[in-house]
Amino acid sequence: MGAWSNIRSDIEAVFENDPAARSKFEVIFTYSGLHAIWAHRVAHFFFRHRWYTVARVISQISRFMTGIEIHPGAKIGRKLFIDHGMGVVIGETCEIGDEVVIYQGVTLGGTGKEKGKRHPTIGNRVVIASGAKVLGSFTVGDNSNIGANSVVLKPVPADSTVVGIPGRVVKRNGERVGDRLDHTNLPDPLIETFRFMQKEINELKAEVERLKGKENKEQEAAEPEKVGAAAQES
Repeated sequence: MGAWSNIRSDIEAVFENDPAARSKFEVIFTYSGLHAIWAHRVAHFFFRHRWYTVARVISQISRFMTGIEIHPGAKIGRKLFIDHGMGVVIGETCEIGDEVVIYQGVTLGGTGKEKGKRHPTIGNRVVIASGAKVLGSFTVGDNSNIGANSVVLKPVPADSTVVGIPGRVVKRNGERVGDRLDHTNLPDPLIETFRFMQKEINELKAEVERLKGKENKEQEAAEPEKVGAAAQES
């Protein structure tokens, strides 16, 4: 596929995935994810021709300008869409299929200093949500979804949804797998803490009210005795 064809498909990917995109002029000049992809295509050309230093210089300039780091050795397919993109890191031996969507803060990295293939292979039409980490030399199957902030350390079958730390498959081919965890309704630890604190406060209030009631009853019971003692003294 020629360079101009790639450029057109990259622009099309923006309009297909971002409802905020208004015009080609805006997309071409203001979308940092698009700039990072185009810079990578140039850097990858030099990398393939063993001009490694030139490739890395282009990659570093792109990283400085966009906040997105794509190693020039990485292989990316058609219509990759990087939304917002700040903090995205894509490793040297990573391979990305067609029509993939990546959100900000995603890392496609390795787990050590091993040689050879050490970064993930991402299939076609995969969506990787904000903050997710996919670490290691394995494959994420076609049409899969990686939930926000998930840490994926093992292969993902096609048509799956993965959430959690470490990441686990909770849906496959539209059917739930294992527990009934819903990646769109994950528990919020902060909210759970507030709920626990509120429960404790309510219990303490109830205990205070109970003690106040007990004290009032004791005072009421003591009043007749005080009146009788005062009458005897008089």
